[in-house]
Amino acid sequence: MKKILTIAGSDSSGGAGIQADIKTITVHGMYAMSVITALTAQNTTGVTGILEVPAEFVAKQIDAVFQDIRPDAVKIGMLSGREVMETVAERLAFYRAEHIVLDPVMVATSGSSLLRDGTETLLETLMPLAELVTPNIPEGQALSGIRIENSGDMARAAEWLGKKTGSAVLLKGGHLQEKADDFLWKGEGGRWFVGERIENSNTHGTGCTLSSALACSLAAGRSLEESVERAKAYVAGAIAAGLDLGAGNGPLNHLYELDGCGYH
Repeated sequence: MKKILTIAGSDSSGGAGIQADIKTITVHGMYAMSVITALTAQNTTGVTGILEVPAEFVAKQIDAVFQDIRPDAVKIGMLSGREVMETVAERLAFYRAEHIVLDPVMVATSGSSLLRDGTETLLETLMPLAELVTPNIPEGQALSGIRIENSGDMARAAEWLGKKTGSAVLLKGGHLQEKADDFLWKGEGGRWFVGERIENSNTHGTGCTLSSALACSLAAGRSLEESVERAKAYVAGAIAAGLDLGAGNGPLNHLYELDGCGYH
């Protein structure tokens, strides 16, 4: 069984963060392990509190995992401060972790800020370790300094980030009004992945779910392009399934099932 480590924050509502990652990894038939970087008091409408885990304890969690059950891939989500980012980067480099997928979480779907400081550390220290980075449009703007208003801007920002960090960049286009296309930049060029915009307000945790699905596909030995195709199809299917927990804005349906030939 392939083993996936998620390094991220805990979401008390269960729709994003560590909880979303574990659900996604489990549905992909893989073994989920976790390093918790922060506790959050949040739901689909906002974040009311963040309690950061000390960097030295984050390091202890990473050591405990790698010294016993080495992951086949690592997904990184919420890292709220510079010290934790530096610690995660140092430990992953020490263990020569493979197939790192970094979701540079800065703002929750609700609009609440999840990053206290450390944008430069994220760009200079952590992103160069990643095989793939998955920013959305606001995160892509913040990291690249390029204002993104259309597909051309997306391509330029992804290329800038890729050349700056040396990692592949999947810039997600869900914040564009007319479509939900994503742009993948690799060292030799870029490729668009076309996606249908699905009207559904229950999208809490989509970024966490996508990056976890990507880590699973990379761990399974699939190419970067195939991994993006499968992960994007998985999230689109989950959104289309339309799970509603009765609150009017429930989380994404992470229990979208897989079969041997695809998704259903």
